[in-house]
Amino acid sequence: MTEIHLVRHGPTHAKTMVGWSDLPADLSDTAALARLSDHLPQDGLVISSDLQRCVATADAIQGNRLRLPHDPHLREINFGDWELRSFKEIEAEDPERIRAYWETPGDVRPPNGESWNEVAQRVDAAMDRLIDTHRGGKLIVVVHFGVILTQIQRAERLTTEEVFGHRIDNLSLTSLTRHDTGWSTQTINHIL
Repeated sequence: MTEIHLVRHGPTHAKTMVGWSDLPADLSDTAALARLSDHLPQDGLVISSDLQRCVATADAIQGNRLRLPHDPHLREINFGDWELRSFKEIEAEDPERIRAYWETPGDVRPPNGESWNEVAQRVDAAMDRLIDTHRGGKLIVVVHFGVILTQIQRAERLTTEEVFGHRIDNLSLTSLTRHDTGWSTQTINHIL
């Protein structure tokens, strides 16, 4: 049994589609960070995406826990040409594709970006490597909205449309357990 505690990074306050852009997180809510750190298992291993909003959030909650190297495979969705653009801007240029991307996700991809299925494959492979390497351990994984959704989808056996209905707030905690025979979910989007 491996515990997986998925923490969404601190807010960027961007009002655009932020995937692989390396924006900083606002970590001014030190009380929320302290509550989150106190709640997480003290013997957990901390890992994050290599983007600074996750790295800095992981630094803020790490405490005395051991840290694993940042993993670029845990990055957010690559929005390609849509990166740092608003839904409204993109909709004006490519209304059918952006609506299909969010309403019927799967193989639809932004120009020069990733489809949902590609994101899920990338993240699932990275998480499987972590689980295999640290089987029976406790992993604190500081990542992005899309990354957390991929793992909820997997654990809950949801369709992409169903998992997109989940809200994942900044500095929220989603806790899953990987058993030898499958997955179980403890909390989704828990705010401390």
